[in-house]
Amino acid sequence: MTETALKRSISLPSLTLYSLGTIVGAGFYALLGEVAAIAGPLTPWAFLAGCIAALFAMLTYAEFATRYPQSGGVAIYAQRAFGKEGLSGLLGWTAIATGVVSAAVLTHAFAGYLTEFIRLPDWLVFTLFVLALGALAAWGISESVMVAVVITAIEVGGMLLVAGAVISGGEFRGAEPSALVPSLSMMDAGAILLGGFLSLYAFIGFEDVVNVAEEVKQPRRTLPKALMISLGITTLLYLGVSIVAVLATPLPELQGSEAPLADVVRRRGPGWAVTVSLIGLLAGINGALVQIIMASRVMYGMGRDGISFSWLGVAHPYTRTPVRATIFASMLVLVLALSLDIAALAGITSFIALLLFAVMHAGLLRLKHCEESAPDAFVLSPVIQWLGLATIAILMVARVLSWLG
Repeated sequence: MTETALKRSISLPSLTLYSLGTIVGAGFYALLGEVAAIAGPLTPWAFLAGCIAALFAMLTYAEFATRYPQSGGVAIYAQRAFGKEGLSGLLGWTAIATGVVSAAVLTHAFAGYLTEFIRLPDWLVFTLFVLALGALAAWGISESVMVAVVITAIEVGGMLLVAGAVISGGEFRGAEPSALVPSLSMMDAGAILLGGFLSLYAFIGFEDVVNVAEEVKQPRRTLPKALMISLGITTLLYLGVSIVAVLATPLPELQGSEAPLADVVRRRGPGWAVTVSLIGLLAGINGALVQIIMASRVMYGMGRDGISFSWLGVAHPYTRTPVRATIFASMLVLVLALSLDIAALAGITSFIALLLFAVMHAGLLRLKHCEESAPDAFVLSPVIQWLGLATIAILMVARVLSWLG
């Protein structure tokens, strides 16, 4: 029997918007208040710290993806770099855990913004939300990417709307501009690094894009471009909106808010808050959909290559998507959403992501010494990987010190 191949249908514009949608999601819409609770008026710097860690990791993933443009992501990369099937399987399931935990965070975020319109039991919202997204992800990659592209445009528009509404209103009741300038104290450095650790979650998603490499046209040229463009746009948006939010909103109102962007514009009138909440709902849909797609593709690649259960490595002959893996990923998301709260889920996701990034940096350093890259691959200096490892070490140490009090 001939194995059904995945369909190559994603172009550079679609992949760029898809990548942007994996990053600019409900993570920022939901976690701005949580980061502000840690970093206070230095919140923009915390997002910049998260961006730096994400940038080095993104460049490493881009090089891996052009060396091996296959589904399976970190599982395939680890197998090529270290040659140990057990490690590849462990890292693959770790990547899957990142995706499903992240999707569970976004499920909570969706439910949080939904309370602006209607109050339903959380378990009911979680269940209907995850089942609907699982069905869409199983239906087809073209349809899923199309939905992600449309919602991404709305999400970006929502952030610009928040900034425009605040600036046009001229009501700045938050921190003084001078408070946004950090001092050289250990307290400020600690606040930025701890906030950066949590804010990394808002940048997670770029690594998911490499898992659709087998569905991308000309992946060796398309993937690096899409990743760099999307991360650049995301960083500008996060910095701009976080600066406006800190200046416009009293910190006690912003810190820990379940719908922070809606609270930022609430003084302009109820219509503004409702509009932003609606966009927050769409952001939750987009982000969770992309994470389910990512997790299912890693499961598919691992199952097909013999790293994991073979029944997961099967593409449906009609939809040409990994339906079994998609169903399994969706069920894991639902269980986590029903079991843990949003702050715990986001912290877990950031921690797992940093561990994965560290292994990927180390793996690429090893690979550069023992294997030539493809002639048309995206190749950068190993300095990028060393800087990435240093950044991860700093964030991890800051987090551990905070746990120790």
